[in-house]
Amino acid sequence: MTTYVDESQKGRAIAVFWIIFNLGGGVGSLAAFGLNFHSKSGTITNSTYIALMVVMLVGWVLGMFICAPRRIKLAQLHAAVEHEKFSFKGSIKNAIQVMCTWRVACMLPLFFAANVFYSYQQNQVNGQTFNIRTRSLNGALYWMAQMFGGLLIGVILDLPFLSRTTRAKIGWAVLVVTGMAIWGGGYAFQKWQTHRIKSGHKQDIDYMTGSLAAGPMFLYIFYGAYDALWQGFCYWLIGTESNSTTRAVGAYKTFQATGGAMAWRINALKVAPMSQLAMNWGLSMGALLIVLPTVWTVSVTTLVSEPEVIEPAQKESE
Repeated sequence: MTTYVDESQKGRAIAVFWIIFNLGGGVGSLAAFGLNFHSKSGTITNSTYIALMVVMLVGWVLGMFICAPRRIKLAQLHAAVEHEKFSFKGSIKNAIQVMCTWRVACMLPLFFAANVFYSYQQNQVNGQTFNIRTRSLNGALYWMAQMFGGLLIGVILDLPFLSRTTRAKIGWAVLVVTGMAIWGGGYAFQKWQTHRIKSGHKQDIDYMTGSLAAGPMFLYIFYGAYDALWQGFCYWLIGTESNSTTRAVGAYKTFQATGGAMAWRINALKVAPMSQLAMNWGLSMGALLIVLPTVWTVSVTTLVSEPEVIEPAQKESE
């Protein structure tokens, strides 16, 4: 996404990846919906786990046929091929240098917040509100919304008639506006849901109940779309920082996983859902404010420093 395509096509590359990436979640959730359509137990069946393991096995086999990066012959690939020599010490040093640059440092809260809201959305919004078959259906709609959101942010960030600096600002503005709207809707839902749970209503809403289910289901769909907007923007912003595969991507996945681990622990400690919502909303908007200096200074193109580059002709001679 950040390396093998021209800078003008990175948004589309991210969109294609995000559609394929979430197609698995959509298909898996639809399978769970079908397998648990008549379930009365409140939990998924053994056949669901078996189907999941079969799909994972097929994916593992297909992974053996991935083309090696050295065989990719695209125009920009030479700008992303690192030195052959590798050392653990050098890798750690490079990681620290990357995270200490002010532009990447401003992105770190954005990375940290990328997976924080999963535990709240999946356990509190979907898990505590709907019955088993509707939770499965919602899962499919959530991942489908991710595909749409990934496509939308990819198109916005690749608009050909705007400079890359302008596209960065537009992408940031989209996250702020949609985030405030969606989390605001989430606040209204959480007040309603807290009252329902106190009244003894839990995991009881079915998608066939019409107006009662429609609002919460659409909120969950919008949560999925917003996740795609967020992560698509993160990847694109990384691509504006460097065309190198070793810069920023590692920091993104590290801080993303750290934030997710923290959030799941908070959920396991049974922190009040409203507090979890406030944490998610606050982290999202706070991260967008902190990353604003990076967004505002995105360059028209990315310059690759010479020490990071090995020209194809040189590589072949070696």
